[in-house]
Amino acid sequence: MSPADTGASTVVGAAPLAPSTDSRLAPGGPGYRRMSFALFLAGVATFALLYSTQALLPLISGEFGVAASAASWTVAGATGGLAVFVLPMSALSERFGRRTVMTGSLAVAVTVGLLVPFAPSLTTLVVLRAVQGAALAGLPASATAYLAEEVRPKALVTAIGLFVAGNSVGGMSGRVITGWVAQEWGWRVAVGVIGVIAVGCAVAFRLLLPAPRHFKAGSLRPRVLARTVRDHLADPLLRRLYAIGALFMTVFGGVYTVIGYRLTQAPFSLPQGIVGSIFLVYLVGTVSASTAGRLVGRLGRRGALYLAGGTTAAGLLLTLVGSLVPVLLGLVLITAGFFAGHAVASSAVGRTATRGRAQAAALYQSAYYIGSSAGSTVGAVAFHATGWSGTVGVGLLAVLGVVTITVLGSRAARVAARRPVTA
Repeated sequence: MSPADTGASTVVGAAPLAPSTDSRLAPGGPGYRRMSFALFLAGVATFALLYSTQALLPLISGEFGVAASAASWTVAGATGGLAVFVLPMSALSERFGRRTVMTGSLAVAVTVGLLVPFAPSLTTLVVLRAVQGAALAGLPASATAYLAEEVRPKALVTAIGLFVAGNSVGGMSGRVITGWVAQEWGWRVAVGVIGVIAVGCAVAFRLLLPAPRHFKAGSLRPRVLARTVRDHLADPLLRRLYAIGALFMTVFGGVYTVIGYRLTQAPFSLPQGIVGSIFLVYLVGTVSASTAGRLVGRLGRRGALYLAGGTTAAGLLLTLVGSLVPVLLGLVLITAGFFAGHAVASSAVGRTATRGRAQAAALYQSAYYIGSSAGSTVGAVAFHATGWSGTVGVGLLAVLGVVTITVLGSRAARVAARRPVTA
């Protein structure tokens, strides 16, 4: 294997190392901070909009007179729209550029976000949320592809971790703000406030993000796109990473869709503002995502995934205790495990795909948000049928899937290592 493949430096005799000619962005270099902050803001806007109704589901249920399983479609519709449209959006980004597609996607999403508070019925609300999710589909895959092209390989995990950290801040701030605003003025004003905040993030993103320097336009021909997708799906490692992303998000989507119902009911009976503040535990996700690069450096990718899965499972079990402190600690562990696992898996996709990176990232994001939609819906149905223990059971099955897939990946790697190399 060549040094370029391993990331090692080449040394000839005692000669000093030649200065790097890699013009891509690196920590401390020009443009890196602007790029990081711009994509951080994009992540904030994406998750704040995407999950703007999640902390408000008990209020939405009350206004429209529906059960948790019906109200949860305001979340599942948005994540489902994103899952369906992320691959077409990635194709557009291959042709017209990552920055152009991300800017257009944010513009449409924030416009719809300003219309959501005026939805006259649950059906209209779900439709608007699905359109909003479809618009946001241009962000995740394009951002990952942008980073894979514009950032040096050794800094890629850290850079993607910062983008994921923006997701966690957006998810946290959106839920906390909506919780307190809704307690005073109702859920409609709350989602309107999130829409206004997202507008500010979108404007700052466009002003700060450096123009791409390494993007090469691809083809929009369906046959070329289909061949690229087929090649990615034929890669065993990519398939495993897609499944891991979906399963981690099944846990996270189920837990955070249902937790508001549990905490507003006995024995907790917390007010809406306090329930929204529970999402401050997302700060833990910000830290775990941004440190994922160091975790992989110490434990390797599979070791980091084992740790993330074990942490998530421990958190799920803690939330079964019927007092508030263990439940909060459980949410902290679930959040830390999820964001670390997501950052590790998504960055591995960017490093594995050598061409069609936007499609590779889009397939990951599609699987990821299918997991979110499934977790939101199945978690709510399980809660309605058997209570919180049912939601936890769904999450534990998903974590078991993560561990099983990682074990299979370890075995496949050992078999490949023992296979003789042929000329």
